[in-house]
Amino acid sequence: MATVRGCNIPEDRFYWVEKHCWAMLEADGTVRIGITDVAQNLAKGIVNVTPKETGRTVQKGKSAGTLESGKWVGPVTSPVTGEIVEVNEAVKAKPSLINSDPYGEGWFVKLKPTDWAGESGSLVTGEAAAEAYRKFMEEQNLNFE
Repeated sequence: MATVRGCNIPEDRFYWVEKHCWAMLEADGTVRIGITDVAQNLAKGIVNVTPKETGRTVQKGKSAGTLESGKWVGPVTSPVTGEIVEVNEAVKAKPSLINSDPYGEGWFVKLKPTDWAGESGSLVTGEAAAEAYRKFMEEQNLNFE
């Protein structure tokens, strides 16, 4: 796992750096999505999690639901188009999981993607993701070390 300015960037995820979201293709063909360590550091303490309901279709670049911290409310942008097939009930009950484990227990929703092969091509992964975040955080003067 890469660490960039105090934020973890696992190489096994696909990232949309500008939207601070990640996607991971599961063995069953679904895609788990969530927010990055950078995003949770920017948001600070998450106090409320409101994912859209299962069965809803979300478009790439549109909201799969919202997060709320003490001073901020914002969307969790979907990095791919798909139908929500599972909502992480654990983060609804304990929103701080997004802060403590954004890539594990703090995932947001699972989607059945409509075009993973086509849409994932615009996302970055591996060392390219770490480098993209390094550049972004330098430009924004962000450091969480």
